[in-house]
Amino acid sequence: MPSIIPGYVYSLFAALLVGSIIVYSCSLSALNIKNQATNQQLKNIDEYVAAQSLTLLSHTTQDNQNTTQFLDIPSQVGNQRFWMQISNGSSGAWVESGFGTTVTSSEIHVNIPATVMASGIFISGSGRAVLQCHFVNQTATLTLTSE
Repeated sequence: MPSIIPGYVYSLFAALLVGSIIVYSCSLSALNIKNQATNQQLKNIDEYVAAQSLTLLSHTTQDNQNTTQFLDIPSQVGNQRFWMQISNGSSGAWVESGFGTTVTSSEIHVNIPATVMASGIFISGSGRAVLQCHFVNQTATLTLTSE
């Protein structure tokens, strides 16, 4: 009779181990889906800002004209604060963003298909995002700030 009990203990231990592996893999899969959703939402916000930039550029047509647009951006994405930056380089202008309050280089960015000088940073939770556009000597300048 004593030889049967260790078999049950080993079977119980094996079932516990297999159950733990299944629970861990399911939670890891759910976390991965959540991260993909929050990254997609952040990219959608970048696309919104890029589209609003083009709209603002089309409404600002004369030298020394300033146009301001308040952006409808959430204060958090997936219960996380985020930052957003518009900038330009030799390849053009773009909007990039990331999670947290420290601005670093990010993989999430959307190009602005226009020739502009772009600068500015917005950190969520610090007020409303404001996008300003003005022309000086036929050069368009976009600036992203918070109110």
